[in-house]
Amino acid sequence: MNTANTPALSEEERTSFVEDIDYIIKEKADKYNLDESLIKAVIKAESGFNPNAVSKAGASGLMQLMPGTARGLGVEDIFDVEQNIEGGAKYLRGMLDRFDGDKSLALAAYNAGPNAVKRYGGIPPYQETQNYVKRVLSYERNYL
Repeated sequence: MNTANTPALSEEERTSFVEDIDYIIKEKADKYNLDESLIKAVIKAESGFNPNAVSKAGASGLMQLMPGTARGLGVEDIFDVEQNIEGGAKYLRGMLDRFDGDKSLALAAYNAGPNAVKRYGGIPPYQETQNYVKRVLSYERNYL
């Protein structure tokens, strides 16, 4: 993820930003029947709460949505905090539904794609994905 061109926020801006994000996360958690702690954990793992983050693969924003996925989820501005969280929460809910509520499989699908999870019949044997699932679940426990 590229964060080099992101200007530092003042303490006041950072506090306001965190409050805004908390409100949006609560709103989307309620809308998609997700735990706020899970959304926060995904955001921390994906972008470290940097709304301008861009990965080498091209995933962008807080929840690191790929452009094609974002478009399919109705996200017009991938760097808009509310739209990005809306899209990420909607996608996460879809993965949970697709994998019968299995959080580990849903997170693996969020990271590696649902076809990889289906192809391997579980969490793919990719070190990155295995570490991702463990990291998000650990972060989630910290946000409970």
